[in-house]
Amino acid sequence: MPKCSFKVFIYRYSFCYTQRRKKMKTVLMVAEKPSLAQSIAKILSRGSASSRKGLNGACSVHEYTGSFMGQSARFKMTSVCGHVMSLDFIGKYNNWDKVDPAELFSKAPTEKKEANPKLNMLKFLQVEARSCDIIVLWLDCDKEGENICFEVLDTVLPVMNKSTGGECTVYRAKFSSITDTDILNAMNKLGEPNKNEALSVDARQELDLRIGCAFTRFQTKYFQGKYGNLDSSLISFGPCQTPTLGFCVERHDKIQSFKPETYWVLQVKVSRGQEQSLTLDWDRVRIFDREIAQMFLNITKAAREAQVDSVSKKEKAKQRPQALNTVEMLRVASSALGMGPQHTMQIAERLYTQGYISYPRTETTHYPENFDLKGTLRQQANNPFWADLVKALLAEGVNRPRKGTDAGDHPPITPMRSATEAELGSDAWRLYEYITRHFIATISYDCKYLQTTIYFSVGCERFTTTCKEVISPGFTEIMPWQGIPNEETFQPCEKGDKFGVDEMKLLEKQTSPPDYLTEAELITLMEKHGIGTDASIPVHINNVCQRNYVTVESGRRLKPTSLGIVLVHGYYKIDQELVLPTIRSALEKQLNLIAQGKANFQQVLDHTLDIFKRKFHYFVDSIAGMDELMEVSFSPLAATGKPLSRCGKCHRFMKYIQAKPSRLHCSHCDDTYSLPQNGTIKLYKELRCPLDDFELVLWSSGSRGKSYPLCPYCYNHAPFRDMKKGLSLDPLYNRAIILTFLDFL
Repeated sequence: MPKCSFKVFIYRYSFCYTQRRKKMKTVLMVAEKPSLAQSIAKILSRGSASSRKGLNGACSVHEYTGSFMGQSARFKMTSVCGHVMSLDFIGKYNNWDKVDPAELFSKAPTEKKEANPKLNMLKFLQVEARSCDIIVLWLDCDKEGENICFEVLDTVLPVMNKSTGGECTVYRAKFSSITDTDILNAMNKLGEPNKNEALSVDARQELDLRIGCAFTRFQTKYFQGKYGNLDSSLISFGPCQTPTLGFCVERHDKIQSFKPETYWVLQVKVSRGQEQSLTLDWDRVRIFDREIAQMFLNITKAAREAQVDSVSKKEKAKQRPQALNTVEMLRVASSALGMGPQHTMQIAERLYTQGYISYPRTETTHYPENFDLKGTLRQQANNPFWADLVKALLAEGVNRPRKGTDAGDHPPITPMRSATEAELGSDAWRLYEYITRHFIATISYDCKYLQTTIYFSVGCERFTTTCKEVISPGFTEIMPWQGIPNEETFQPCEKGDKFGVDEMKLLEKQTSPPDYLTEAELITLMEKHGIGTDASIPVHINNVCQRNYVTVESGRRLKPTSLGIVLVHGYYKIDQELVLPTIRSALEKQLNLIAQGKANFQQVLDHTLDIFKRKFHYFVDSIAGMDELMEVSFSPLAATGKPLSRCGKCHRFMKYIQAKPSRLHCSHCDDTYSLPQNGTIKLYKELRCPLDDFELVLWSSGSRGKSYPLCPYCYNHAPFRDMKKGLSLDPLYNRAIILTFLDFL
């Protein structure tokens, strides 16, 4: 090999490196959250990725060199922050005052807008996508994730390098956990995004937007202008939200209509020698007629002994749980951990992105055949909280899990690595602990116990008593709250043995009403009736709480407010299908058919909108029926509030209504004036606006916030052409008004 100078060597090396870089393709990879992008990049680059902040400041870009489809490539891993786009009506149809809500069903055009303009996500993605040849989508593997895939593609494909040879440039990674094995497998088995699943989300978004906005705008404007103590700035309707509220009100109605009934129970206590007394259960259970109950007592009182008719001993088993899905996790978190569904999902998502658990949104309760049960269990062998139980189970051999339901989405929720409370913090640890204990329980053995039942005769009446004795605790060792309670075992006895009657009496009791629904019970009802999905159920429950339709009481029970009760009763009075789960359940099935490619997107959209448009017109025509119920629960606007400032038209005092949305009402002119929200209002020096003669008021944003004087009329009716409604809160405008007033003087 001929020798060359060092300068020539450097030149040749640089030239070859540049040529290789020119041929090297650039792969853009996009995850759903910044933390996920960082974790995935670290795994794929084996820790060699360099990171920089993106132009929007919210997302980072992780770069490294590697191999793609057998060729060297440069990788840029970044993320979005949830949905890139959101669906909304075009500008003029967002004006509540100028648009008839009925137009929202079909006439009003919709458009995709940037979901959060402050994040500048569109520009960020396009800047990073320029000069890229291939895109790999690492969005969450559910329907929402598929929808975001196409939002990303619509943004980046126009600026990416165009393929010349017709080869595929768009890939989809499918994964269920942030572990080395799962991420590397996903990279080796890339597929393509599912357009049908994305369309099903588009259909749901458009239906919820059109239906929800039409009903919400109409009933909000109709009722807020009539009642002063209606403490809600938005009286919303939602195709899922309203049936969810309906379940809560249905339970409330059962409680209110419940009439207690008195019944009687024959209680007998028996004993033998020095043995402990046994309380027997009457075979007739209870009697609702006092005279008949007294007759049975009189007949039985004659007997001084109880005779054993038979003794039954049966070995029984309490089954280990099925694998954990989202709905069951939400139920347990609410009932056992005292955590609301929305809070639970936020924690679960954080545990997932940090690699502690698998993907938390799944309907599946069946482990795949190739699922590494032993490997997942082995990761917990050194955790101080359950190490001994795990090691014993590994030594004994894991039990075959119960067969559950395979929904075809994601594997059940399982722990992906060991953790401690110090690592995770209180709530995150409690949820992680439950998920881990549940997983270990699913591959443990059933709890076995011996149930002994003694059948007695006392006179002509039959009685029984039962006790349970644990033989093998099985899965209840890891889930002790599921264990069989310790009961004192019976002394041996057999047929024909005699026991003395120690006590015999009638107990008078009353039937009790059901309690308000717990969140766990509501989740069960929503799942049973097909209201929402595993991902959206927490959102719907959170919405009815935030809208002031229900309050969360002790024990996480949901008690409807007066507003929630009146709304549901009003829907029932006008059109019960607006609140019953039947229509939404049928729609969810249609949306699933779109996702499976078995139903046409436009046909489902048109058919559903036509149904709800008819219902809307009937609702509007029949609103007086709901108004009658409102009149009983809420006070008219004129009878609410306290006098504050004078009207510029009639010069009488207007009343300040503090309930949301806060406003001023003139009962003489029957006019209502909106005010800035989330602050305090008081009279401003009894000064009047020189433009309309209304008394000025002073709005303060808080104890240390800024204060601005404003004219109630100008705030609602902009006095100049280039001003929008509500802009008269601008301090420059108010300064001009005051100066004009001083000049006027």
